[in-house]
Amino acid sequence: MFVLMFYDVGEKRVGKVLKTARRYLTWIQNSVLEGDLSPATFEALKADVRKILDLQYDSVLFYAWRTERYMSREVVGVERGSTDFVV
Repeated sequence: MFVLMFYDVGEKRVGKVLKTARRYLTWIQNSVLEGDLSPATFEALKADVRKILDLQYDSVLFYAWRTERYMSREVVGVERGSTDFVV
């Protein structure tokens, strides 16, 4: 499945969340990552991120598609990070 991850976390946890998420996904912009994951790997990512978060303060959003075939991506301006995904 194709996954987008957006996060808004406390300053003390930003680095840990990014480092953890980059083990699974490709960083594309501040607080945004994307990539293809199996359902099991997606669950592992969520579990690892949940361990870092302050659930009373932090927020992480995941959008998942069965395949990237049914979505489109367009960059306007500078493309941040590197990705294998091609439009």
